Amino acid sequence: MSFKGWKKYIEEGDLVIIYLTRESMCPIFVKKDEEVHNRFGVFKHNDMIGKEFGSKILYIADISFISTQLDMKPGARVIESGTGSGSFSHSIARTIAPTGKLFSFEYHEERARLAAQEFQEHGLGDIIQIEQLFLDLPAPWEAVASAKAAFKQHRTGKICCFSPCIEQVAKSVNALNENGFIGKYITMYECLIRNHYVTPVQKLTFAEAIERAKTEPNAHKRKNAEANAEDAVNTILMSKTPLETRGHTSYLTFATFLPAIENNLEANDELQEEEPASA
Repeated sequence: MSFKGWKKYIEEGDLVIIYLTRESMCPIFVKKDEEVHNRFGVFKHNDMIGKEFGSKILYIADISFISTQLDMKPGARVIESGTGSGSFSHSIARTIAPTGKLFSFEYHEERARLAAQEFQEHGLGDIIQIEQLFLDLPAPWEAVASAKAAFKQHRTGKICCFSPCIEQVAKSVNALNENGFIGKYITMYECLIRNHYVTPVQKLTFAEAIERAKTEPNAHKRKNAEANAEDAVNTILMSKTPLETRGHTSYLTFATFLPAIENNLEANDELQEEEPASA
């Protein structure tokens, strides 16, 4: 797979996941004339080059929702506080490539070292190193003031706090209000994936349903072809959802930092001073 963009066919240097069993998978970088040996046999890298990629990694709904709400796009500059496994870092880098920049911070030394090594191996070293900010911390409210200071004060900035508990949300919202984030632009969401089960249902009025129930014992006398044709005409598709939806991952708190009027005026004055006089 290519981490900088979508790619249909495997090329030399790409990362490929060798799927052996559900419990055994092996990542390799495709290199010409090399081979992979396992209990299933010998697999030549040359045979992989030119083949279509198989299944892609699926990310949880939170990732796409955060990227959309923060308006991430090519050229954006993003701060991520809490690199972790680097999964979201990869997603951000792909979204803001090729001209954007991600500044990712991780307090755990070993995780930071492994993540930095992985970013280099995946060709993202020039992108991952501030107009959008993502806080994946135990206490994101403690970082709000520093986050505000990192924004360009004459431009609009956006922030997202990732909090598993509602108590964390309350503290984050208080900190956002105290630091000048406008209340009506502070929102909180929870992303849940809900299954819809689609089934065909006959279009019957209440009276028709009663009549059908009364005559049901004689239904076997109808010809199959006739019955199927009638059912097809009088059938619509309906969906239903399970009574309970599980899968809570976090509460996502978004806020927008609007630049102060005086900051805007100062920025405009600076721009006018820098612009050459027009004839």
